[in-house]
Amino acid sequence: MTSLDKPTQDTDQTPPDDARAVTEAALFEAFGGVRGMVETVLPGLLFVAIFTINKNLHFSAIAALALSLVLVVVRLARKDTVKHAFSGVFGVAFGVVFAMFTGNAKDFYLPGMLYTLGLALAYIITTLAGVPLIGLILGPVFKENLSWRTRNPGRKKAYAKASWAWGLILLAKCAILFPLYWWADTAQLGWVLVALKIPPFLLAVYLTWVFLAKAPAPIDVFAEMEAEEQAEKAEKERLAALAAENGEPAGGRHRREA
Repeated sequence: MTSLDKPTQDTDQTPPDDARAVTEAALFEAFGGVRGMVETVLPGLLFVAIFTINKNLHFSAIAALALSLVLVVVRLARKDTVKHAFSGVFGVAFGVVFAMFTGNAKDFYLPGMLYTLGLALAYIITTLAGVPLIGLILGPVFKENLSWRTRNPGRKKAYAKASWAWGLILLAKCAILFPLYWWADTAQLGWVLVALKIPPFLLAVYLTWVFLAKAPAPIDVFAEMEAEEQAEKAEKERLAALAAENGEPAGGRHRREA
C-alpha cells in the first residue's frame, strides 16, 4: 500500500482562513467567475431582446451566435482561458441549429434546458453511486484528484452535500422552465430563462463553498508524489555515495541490500 492509498484520520476541524480563501479561488476557477457568468447570459439575453422586438428567428439566432464568437475572440486576444467561452459557443450553436431546423424559436432554448436536466440527474446519480460529480470536477482543481474518496471521508461527505445541492437546484429550475416551454411564448420563456440563469448558479456555488469551507483540507497528492520522488532520488544518491566510498559499482551495494 502506497502513501497515496493509505487512509487518513477524518477530522471535523474547520480549515483555517487561508484554506477558505483557496476554496473560494478554486470555485471561481472551476465555474468561470463573474466574467464566465456574464458570458453565459449575454447571448441568450441578446436573442430574446431582438426576438421580442422584431420576432425574426434567423436574425436573433445569428446575432446570439455572433456575440458568442466575439466573446471567444476577445478571450483569445487577451490570452485568457477559453473553456467557458467555447462551451457558450457550442451551447448557442446547438440552440441555433435546433431552432432553425424546427422553425420554432422556443427550440433555441431546448438544448440548454435538456443539458440542465441531464446535469441535474448526473449530480444526483453520481452522488447515489458514491462518486459525487462535484468532487470529480473540483478534485483536480484542489490537487487532490480522487484522494477524497478513500482518504478524506469528511471531504467526501461535503462533496456529496454539494452535489445534492446542485442536483436539486437544477431540478427546481427545470420544473419552472419545462412547463413554460409548452405554455408560454418565446419571449416569456426567454426572459424567465435569462432571469434564472445566474441566481440558481450563485446559490449552488455558495452552498458548495459553505460545505467545503467546513470540510477537512484537501490532500495535495501532487505534493506527496513529488516528495516520494525526492525521497527516492535522495536514497539513490546515498547508496551511490556509499558505493563510491567502498570502491563498488554504483548499483552493486543496492543489489546486495535488495
